[in-house]
Amino acid sequence: MTTQTVLAAAGDVTGGEEVTFWILAPLALIGALGMVWARNAVHSALWLVLTMLCLGVFYVLQAGPFIGMVQIIVYTGAIMMLFLFVLMLVGRDASDSLIETLRGQRVAAVVLGLGFAGLVGTGLYRALDGVRAAGLDQANAEGNVQGIARLLFTKYVFAFELTSALLITAAVGAMVLAHVERRKEDRMDQVATMKARFRPGNYPGPKPGPGVFATSSSVATPARLPDGRLTDRGIPEIMPVRDMTAEETALKGTDK
Repeated sequence: MTTQTVLAAAGDVTGGEEVTFWILAPLALIGALGMVWARNAVHSALWLVLTMLCLGVFYVLQAGPFIGMVQIIVYTGAIMMLFLFVLMLVGRDASDSLIETLRGQRVAAVVLGLGFAGLVGTGLYRALDGVRAAGLDQANAEGNVQGIARLLFTKYVFAFELTSALLITAAVGAMVLAHVERRKEDRMDQVATMKARFRPGNYPGPKPGPGVFATSSSVATPARLPDGRLTDRGIPEIMPVRDMTAEETALKGTDK
């Protein structure tokens, strides 16, 4: 199939292309909205992955297999996964705070964003209206993939290698920062952890909270264990332990 045939067929919408569009277009839109409205940064990145996958399929349907594969392999498979790795590295496993430091900043951001998008869209429409692409036949004489490869590995080979070195350096740096060096003797397996927990002098159960089986809700009051004994494990170290009278230390029916 020649390049002219591919470009001519790209303007026609077949039945399978139309069905694929109506299936993936809502998914791409849902992914974009989920990326914006998700409170968790990791969830937002995963929604963006869904949108990028749908865009890759759209590029392939529009007779652009190279840019479609680049969209899926490079942006979705490499850059987004690296972005998720960085999110996991910094520990963004909770929802972001929605407290506004400036009142009305969210509404102003939405209005300004819509205005900027309208200006860009209007400018592009007026600049490209009636303009026909020139030079595509010469650039795609042997095929779209071959034409891009020729430019990528001849004219722009330095920028290509520099970008790849930058991405590799970022990946190695992230792995070095995430790596925690531990001595072999400091590593504890499950058996060693269990023996240390049940070693004589330790309390293997959960620590009682302040006021448990006590006659007062003060944090300075010693907690009472289920067997009736007093324990100071529920008292913060900075709080002094007050002396209790015999009436206060009585079980008061809790032993029944």
